[in-house]
Amino acid sequence: MQMKLELVPLPVSDVDRAIAFYTERLGFTKDVDVQPAEGVRVVQLTPPGSGCSIGFGTGLDVYGGEPGSSRGLHLVVEDIEAARAELIGRGVDVGEVRDFGGGVKGADFADPDGNSFELQEMAWRKGSAF
Repeated sequence: MQMKLELVPLPVSDVDRAIAFYTERLGFTKDVDVQPAEGVRVVQLTPPGSGCSIGFGTGLDVYGGEPGSSRGLHLVVEDIEAARAELIGRGVDVGEVRDFGGGVKGADFADPDGNSFELQEMAWRKGSAF
């Protein structure tokens, strides 16, 4: 059996502010932004090159968590120094690059609500293996 992770729901306090952060600062593509029923809004955004998206919205239990409670979502990049510099240039407060050993490096940041992310570079995911 094959399975593919499609969507990670994130709790946010302000949907429009979150859309602006993820599209303008991180460069995610807004795939879905619909209001299928009164009081319900569903937003789905995808990082460039990713097969998995994030989602947030209003009016559904899946979005009912405490804003900022998602921790440590990993965004894998081929070149962490270049990715970090690009995000800083877009106004994202990205921490220093840390070397975790074994060919793994990381740098963390958070969205406006405090949901945290880790940029991660893995030595074996370069070139055609990325």
